[in-house]
Amino acid sequence: MELISALPEDVARDCLIRISYQNFPAVSSVSKAWNTEIQSPEFRRRRTAANQTQKILVAVQSRVDSDDKRRTGLLVKAATNPVYQLSVLEPKTGNWSELPPAPEFPNGLPMFCRIAGVGYDLVVIGGWDPESWKASNSVFIYNFLSATWRRGADMPGGPRTFFACASDNDRTVYVAGGHDDEKNALKSVLAYDVARDAWAALPDMSRERDECKAIVRGGRLCIIGGYCTEMQGRFEKSSEEFDAATCQWSPVEEEFLDAGTCPRTCVDGGDDELFICRDGEVVVLKRDTWQTVVKVPEEIRNVSYMEAREGALLLIGSSGFGQPHMGFLLDLKSSNWAKLSSPENYTGHVQFGCLLEI
Repeated sequence: MELISALPEDVARDCLIRISYQNFPAVSSVSKAWNTEIQSPEFRRRRTAANQTQKILVAVQSRVDSDDKRRTGLLVKAATNPVYQLSVLEPKTGNWSELPPAPEFPNGLPMFCRIAGVGYDLVVIGGWDPESWKASNSVFIYNFLSATWRRGADMPGGPRTFFACASDNDRTVYVAGGHDDEKNALKSVLAYDVARDAWAALPDMSRERDECKAIVRGGRLCIIGGYCTEMQGRFEKSSEEFDAATCQWSPVEEEFLDAGTCPRTCVDGGDDELFICRDGEVVVLKRDTWQTVVKVPEEIRNVSYMEAREGALLLIGSSGFGQPHMGFLLDLKSSNWAKLSSPENYTGHVQFGCLLEI
């Protein structure tokens, strides 16, 4: 069966790889041939090779009710009684949208849940159940091709909150550290194979790391900062890396960060560079030295999220508690800032996020 009547197959495929990710569900429902084509691994490879993929930011963001905002004049209500949704930002166009709610959580996502992108899948893991406020080990997966949710295998190992989470963008999501229900920091690490819907325990880190940051760079899982049970909120400067090929951890680098700070905003900028926001500044690690890049605009001085993309940094933050969150793009070549448009319904606090290329 022809993909598109009267067109050669290669031309028809060239047309299909150019559709927007938002049209994937509609296009796949046109015919079995189109659905098979879009679902195939070759479709993604061709789309990537032709530079037709789209980069989107998916954020765990508190919902802002327009009526409540008009009545109070502040976002304090949303900040103190947050209900979280999955917001989608297209940095290239500045467009915002919202994903449908996950099954079992129609009235809001678990607080402090973590998300990661793997291919066309968005994986939502754990958090505090919005009804019971207990740590959840649930896993839900949203597929952008079909615009549907499915249930994944529960995260093993007992309650875990404030863990680090990152993916290799291929098929594996990593979970590291965090703490249990007794506030005991953890050093255990898990790997979730999305395609197989299976979890595996990896060797423990050398030490406990609560509120650490996970980054996959150069095929290695890098765990940055965090703190042990006894330190409770006093962040350390160390890091360690896991090599999946050898299944071993590297020796701990004690002075990886030049200051004990929350590593939440630490991101891989490519070209062997790491960026982080600290004390109102964006700083970069170059050749084993941390250097100041530029000051953060006062409007987003309290940065809640940062992501690197194509020679730029995307920062989302606010000027203070209960104030609207907004996004800024930093051009790393010119060090110039550009403010993104933030519709009223997408000015809530961003708790976590991930960048997908789909």
